[in-house]
Amino acid sequence: MAKQERPGATSEREKTQKYALLSVSDKTGIVDLARTLDSLGFRIISTGGTAKALTDAGLGVIPIEDVTGNPESFDRRMKTISFQVESGILYDRTNPSHVQQAKDLGIKSIDLVVCNLYPFEKTVGGPDSTFDQAVESIDVGGPTMVRAAAKNHKNVLVVVDPADYKKIAETLTTGLVTNELRQELAAKAFRHLSFYDAQIGEFLGNGEMYPEEIALPGRRSITLRYGENPHQTATVYFEPGTDSPLTKLNRLGGKELGYVNFFDIAAGLESVRMFDEPCAVVIKHNTPSGIALGNSYYEAIIRAVEGDGQSAFGGIMVVNGPIGIEEARAFAEFKKGSGVLMDVLAATSVTDEAVEFLLKLRKNQTGIYSFGEIPQKRSNQRHIRHFDGGFVMQDWDDDPEGSFDNWNPVTIKKFTPEQTRLGQFGWKVIGRVRSNTVIVIDKEIPMTRGIGSGQTSRVLSTEIALKRAGPHTKGGILVSDSFFPFGDSVKLAAKRGIAAIVQQGGSNRDNASIEAANKAGVAMVFTGKRAFWH
Repeated sequence: MAKQERPGATSEREKTQKYALLSVSDKTGIVDLARTLDSLGFRIISTGGTAKALTDAGLGVIPIEDVTGNPESFDRRMKTISFQVESGILYDRTNPSHVQQAKDLGIKSIDLVVCNLYPFEKTVGGPDSTFDQAVESIDVGGPTMVRAAAKNHKNVLVVVDPADYKKIAETLTTGLVTNELRQELAAKAFRHLSFYDAQIGEFLGNGEMYPEEIALPGRRSITLRYGENPHQTATVYFEPGTDSPLTKLNRLGGKELGYVNFFDIAAGLESVRMFDEPCAVVIKHNTPSGIALGNSYYEAIIRAVEGDGQSAFGGIMVVNGPIGIEEARAFAEFKKGSGVLMDVLAATSVTDEAVEFLLKLRKNQTGIYSFGEIPQKRSNQRHIRHFDGGFVMQDWDDDPEGSFDNWNPVTIKKFTPEQTRLGQFGWKVIGRVRSNTVIVIDKEIPMTRGIGSGQTSRVLSTEIALKRAGPHTKGGILVSDSFFPFGDSVKLAAKRGIAAIVQQGGSNRDNASIEAANKAGVAMVFTGKRAFWH
């Protein structure tokens, strides 16, 4: 049976003896690290469950209470916080006065702290987690030790990640412990504490949208092929606890994602997640070139490409449902008919047969990804946009249907029920196209026929949308993400045969738009709401 070391009076040897303090929630790899430390002459101080794991493995440990002079108390809330432990971590080994005080006080020199914290993230993420359980998962002693060790990193190594155990064991064995490594581990420790505390602040804040101070926790998850341009690098971080489909991105075949590809998939998800019906979107440079609903996913895919076949070439296709062999064959039809090839296809799932078919279609050049089911509600209500020096937070604009009851018919001619249905589809779509935006919706089918986006002039956006729609403007519905400040866009639309217009209204010159629509016999409604997306 392994024995626990219980040192009595401090000997001269023990005044210079090195100690390692091991206290971890995640026991992965801790026994192997402890064996290495033991072989290198470290004496191991440990707590509770960690001490048991080590003694069960035949290693000798000094129980934490033999250092603190006090038992683990208050349901183990008090274990490591003590003058003896924090002094052993914090005193400066290069300061003769500190060294002498440590000797006089019988302070053990703790030169290595290995600690990972109570699993707060796992606890609050549990389906049956209670508030009291979450509070009990807030670590106090661990962060205190980690902070102390990270501050005194010139004298103390601090390790918070089991993935670093092997490197630490090898480094200590060779004796090549550099100042650079010490600082690297200290920085990692402080970032870990910040990540941990940020989650607790969010939890206790009860969803407060705009607190006075905020830290945004993120975990490195995906290293992208390159950044926005090939000479740039990029990595994706995810917030803890998020249920974003992007966290489940799984490459089934083809090329790896770059920055633009990743954000195109993200933009595609924003478009298709609004619909329960089969929906497909083609994304180019973070904005849709075509989006459509269908009675089947095959039909939605066909329509999304048909919405702008020229722009679809080299695009990203995102679908809010599964892809099987029938849907995969649609891409062969595109290649044979119009020469359209997709760079990336992402769907909730893709069958093995479909993956094999698609990879052969373009010789492994199309990236094929699945992302699982799309949650109906976001796990985070903050929409964040960074700028040089900071970021802006706003809530997501996730309720385009909320304005439908307030749509105001303003022209002599009124919308038919079918035009209302298609106009509402267009209003949901337009909120995910880069402003200034004007789109043309087919007169019978819930699909885009022309998209004019990202222009500084609303008239220019209108002209582009009408040109893209071609013959499908006749009888179609034109939708604008804001108001028309002049009658010019309405006149252009009427001239091309547009039958109905959806716009925000609220301009000082609304009458000019209304008069132009009445003169042309075009129905128009004001939504009373803007749908910008930048």
